[in-house]
Amino acid sequence: MEIWHGRAPTPPPTTIHVCHHGHAAAAHRRPDQKQTASISDVGLQTPLMGREAFFWIDTAHGTKIPAFYVDRQAPLTILFSHSNAEDLGMIYGWFVDFAKQLNVNVMAYDYTGYGKSRDQQPAAPDKPIVANEENVYDDVQAAFGWLIGSGLRPDQIILYGRSLGSGPTCYLAQKLTEEGTPCAGVILQSPLLSAYRVVFDFRFTMSGDMFPNIDRVGSIESPIFVIHGTRDEIVPFWHGEGLFLACQRRFRARPFWVDGAGHNNIESLLRDSGAFFEHLRYFLDEWCRERDAHLS
Repeated sequence: MEIWHGRAPTPPPTTIHVCHHGHAAAAHRRPDQKQTASISDVGLQTPLMGREAFFWIDTAHGTKIPAFYVDRQAPLTILFSHSNAEDLGMIYGWFVDFAKQLNVNVMAYDYTGYGKSRDQQPAAPDKPIVANEENVYDDVQAAFGWLIGSGLRPDQIILYGRSLGSGPTCYLAQKLTEEGTPCAGVILQSPLLSAYRVVFDFRFTMSGDMFPNIDRVGSIESPIFVIHGTRDEIVPFWHGEGLFLACQRRFRARPFWVDGAGHNNIESLLRDSGAFFEHLRYFLDEWCRERDAHLS
């Protein structure tokens, strides 16, 4: 099988702190959960993150989380789950350009306890809502439910998770497969096998481990594209390799191993060459836009 490689200079060391709170638990969107806007209501036209650029959605655990939607009237929509060290204000400008470069719509959301969502907690001082695994799963389902409520189908939506965001992405992709409505594709950038395995090389998933992506990717029946830097100093490169090998063979898109790249600098190191968008475009064109022909 052909493997893509891209070259980049050795990155400087960077650090992030991964939150290890909570335990694995399936979370389901309530049937009566409300959407706060429709796609036609959003109108994201500002160059910077501002009041017009985001809206609120309700979660099953009673919080409101902010989200944005970049509408290019495209047939495919990316649902992005960000990393631990990001929030919407940091990524909005990037995804405006991302949507233009790849001719896709993009929705992104904040996790409960991140960014502006911290100001929108229920009035229960004795039971504060914090960022944890179960709430993150609620959050991604709320964002996905907003897209479905706005008229999209699962096979028009590509789930994209970066770093920590690979957890809710794999969770939702597996859930959609089990429900018989797989999404159009999955993009995993700098993903983790599971939270504990970032520090320890466990052969099996331990009790209390979070975001056990390695236990989920094998049952996902959507094309999966893995991107990982070979010098990742936060989530070791072998996490990406392991997830790629655990995917069902017929859903494995060629991975993109970025030579010399670290955890947080893949996009910036490949910006001048255009290789980042080139490889994403190939995945979208060959696996997602032409999915039926490719998998037949």
